[in-house]
Amino acid sequence: MRPGLVKGLVRSLVLTALLSAALLPAQPQPQPKAQPPAQEGQLDGSEALFTVLAAINAAGYDANLDSNANSPVRRRVRDALAGKHLDSVDALKKFIAQHHQENPEAELSQYISFALSIEGPPDFHYWLAPQEIPPDVRKLDGLNELIANFYSEAGIQDLWKQVQPDVDQLIQAYHGGVTRAVLETNAYLRNVTSGARGRRFQIYVDVLGAPNQIQTRSYKYSYFVVVTPSPEPQTDQVRHAYLHYLLDPLSLLYFEQWGRVKGVADFAQAAPALDEAYKNDFILLATECVIKAVESRLARGAQNRQALVNQAVSQGFVLTAALADGLAVYEKQPESLRLYFPDLLGQIDLEHEDRRLQKVEFAREATVHTAKPAPAPPAPVVSGPAKVLADAEDFYGQRDLPRARETYRKVLELAAANPVHARAYYGLARIAALDHDPELAEKLFQKTLETSPDDNTKAWAYLYLGRLSDAAGEREQAEKQYRAALAVHGAPEQVKVAAEKGLAQPFQR
Repeated sequence: MRPGLVKGLVRSLVLTALLSAALLPAQPQPQPKAQPPAQEGQLDGSEALFTVLAAINAAGYDANLDSNANSPVRRRVRDALAGKHLDSVDALKKFIAQHHQENPEAELSQYISFALSIEGPPDFHYWLAPQEIPPDVRKLDGLNELIANFYSEAGIQDLWKQVQPDVDQLIQAYHGGVTRAVLETNAYLRNVTSGARGRRFQIYVDVLGAPNQIQTRSYKYSYFVVVTPSPEPQTDQVRHAYLHYLLDPLSLLYFEQWGRVKGVADFAQAAPALDEAYKNDFILLATECVIKAVESRLARGAQNRQALVNQAVSQGFVLTAALADGLAVYEKQPESLRLYFPDLLGQIDLEHEDRRLQKVEFAREATVHTAKPAPAPPAPVVSGPAKVLADAEDFYGQRDLPRARETYRKVLELAAANPVHARAYYGLARIAALDHDPELAEKLFQKTLETSPDDNTKAWAYLYLGRLSDAAGEREQAEKQYRAALAVHGAPEQVKVAAEKGLAQPFQR
């Protein structure tokens, strides 16, 4: 995509308001002295994160570069940056070499921590106070200036705009599953939707890190989750992070009540697979046990629930079974878990747990989650032009653009109802955008609108035309297209949100 092609492409498919919910009582809380940079949605991309990971890719970060699970944008960005022969990369290479970690996950982790601790361009200053900067970020002292120089010299602003279709695709892969997981979690916890003041749960999708990663951070009143491309969207891991966001403060709130059962944690010391951090921090262990107990109760089927409990206990999360038993009682009464929590802890029978845990045979190794390809959906039963269109959409979804383009064109050669042809023009328009041809993309989006499209296609076409106009500096025309998108009866919620943001954003030349 040419520099400046699409201004303000969709960076978020906003989750429900439930994402901002919290279990703390609705009471005033001290506001942080500093806040992280404002973002458009709770499932989003981050220009600061993109810049930092673009920099380390340009400077030699090659972890899992040959994996098929990588986003194709990682190669494209690396190639584009390599072709520019940037002076700023030499300094970055020295810095990256000096801070190299043998473990690839630790290598990426420190730069994700850094990216989540800084504001965006042009200066990339910390949003945290000096005393609040995480220890792994303090070790990267001096990186802010290097990143700022790289951002300016490499033209990252334009690259960021160009990768928006890839960011949108990864967002869409997570949107449905994450929304369902959040709704299900809030329903189970009977969680209020107003949330606690000053707290934030933010999911960032990233297309430049090694695939199959999910990393979480908690800084001040903000909880971050970063996911990278994966054959199977790691929705369960995102739900686990969301449970931490909700239950960490609740567990701390009832610190004194935990004291009664602290002795049970002694059994965890004998678990070979349990990380030392849990053995040394009772509240950390106890909260993880609550989360694993909730996850077991959310599982389908009694057999699956018990299997999850047994697995957790065998790994050293020794309170999980007792808490799962208590949750079964909680489910039969009307209170929210926030209010029921003291009862949940008070019902733990210490003598019974001593007997139960004396029989446990702890696992020798930790259970490691590995992402696996999702099963292919059943093929729809279609024929004629609709079948050819479906094939084209499949090729486009696989980013096999040459075959997608050829197949969309075949649709236009067949006799079909106008909405089918409109979908084909819309597909060709998106390919033109990905091929860095904004003029052709604009013509094809216009052709889409001239071919009696369905409401969904019409709304998206208007939205993209608005972005193209914004990118060309034609603000009045952009606003006209955004309003047209909002006026479409039955326009998807994602389009409405994006069009409203397009109208609200200040004009930038």
